[in-house]
Amino acid sequence: MENNFLSDRINALAESETLAMTRRSRELKAQGFDVINLSIGEPDFNTPEHVKDAAKEAIDQNFSHYPPVPGYPELREAIALKLKRDNNLDYKADQIVVSTGAKQALANAILCLLNPGDEVIVPAPFWVSYKELIKLAEAKAVYINTTIASDYKVTPSQIEAAITPSTKLFIFNSPCNPSGTVYTHEELKAFAEVFERHPNIFIISDEIYEYINFTGKHYSIASFGSIHDRVIIINGLSKGFAMTGWRLGYLAACREIAKACDKLQGQFTSGTCSISQRAAITAMKTDPAESEDIKSMIHAFKYRRDLAISMLKQIPGITVNVPDGAFYLFPEISQYFGKSNGSHVINSGADLCDYILDTAYVALVPGSAFGTPNCIRISYATSEDNLQEAIRRIETALSKLS
Repeated sequence: MENNFLSDRINALAESETLAMTRRSRELKAQGFDVINLSIGEPDFNTPEHVKDAAKEAIDQNFSHYPPVPGYPELREAIALKLKRDNNLDYKADQIVVSTGAKQALANAILCLLNPGDEVIVPAPFWVSYKELIKLAEAKAVYINTTIASDYKVTPSQIEAAITPSTKLFIFNSPCNPSGTVYTHEELKAFAEVFERHPNIFIISDEIYEYINFTGKHYSIASFGSIHDRVIIINGLSKGFAMTGWRLGYLAACREIAKACDKLQGQFTSGTCSISQRAAITAMKTDPAESEDIKSMIHAFKYRRDLAISMLKQIPGITVNVPDGAFYLFPEISQYFGKSNGSHVINSGADLCDYILDTAYVALVPGSAFGTPNCIRISYATSEDNLQEAIRRIETALSKLS
């Protein structure tokens, strides 16, 4: 049967390239190949014990019925307290909507804000789903390219130049997936000054990697009062608390946007898992400055970052910078374009990732997935042994290209 019975909407939607590489690596593993997966954005740590205990208690207390669509009031209160404690931001519980992962919170915000033809400014590299969710809303993405020389940071003048009468939204994340870029307070202040001059533009600030920050301090663009009501914060528990499978995210926004997202979510999924929500109350009450689980995870990621960078710098043709957050490296690899080994010809980052997976059994993600085709993304959310072995394999595979 031909698939022309499917909607144009789904036919136009691309598969997530990060999930596609993860799927390919699992398929090769199932065939018996020793694949090291550096494509997945998932901490290789377990959820903290006190959070798991809260979930077990919730099961015993029979939290097994439908929760409110935007989340339990106690959880939304705990998130509001977290935003005050960690970010000095003032939100009330009715400005917060809890969703099935930060990805749903992001989708809610995009679908509630955008009309067909609206323009969205997106600095590249960007997280893979931004592009597709904007497409789903029938809006237009306007990309701003950055370079490794600037640590993949966009400038206020670039943002200003990209703004048109159709611009409705600016979306970015800091710390950034895939680059690990972290914007400073002064850099965010300069962004805010641009948006002050354009009062019809909203800002989605994706802060899911907030706690995995090697600078010691996370800043939110929502902290600038002049634009506070136009900022939608996206966050969740997947990265900072190693709770990817729990599927718990949230957004914080002005009441009108929060109410709209509540309405939309009510037609899609209703409230997210009741047990995850009860566990999240305990997580949100955890001060990261006092949590040994979070501090040890950050320490491990920083060590791995430095280890991976030191090894990659020994490989000719790879240019790598030092990111300040998340758990990714985003090296520039265009010096390999035009080279080949047998049937493998390298003309893009995607070609290089396919070659490395096919010959070295290391799964990476091409930069084209993030709007930057001259790069590849390496996740160092794996053991030191795996990381070292993977980079040795990459070096061997690259040495065979000529």
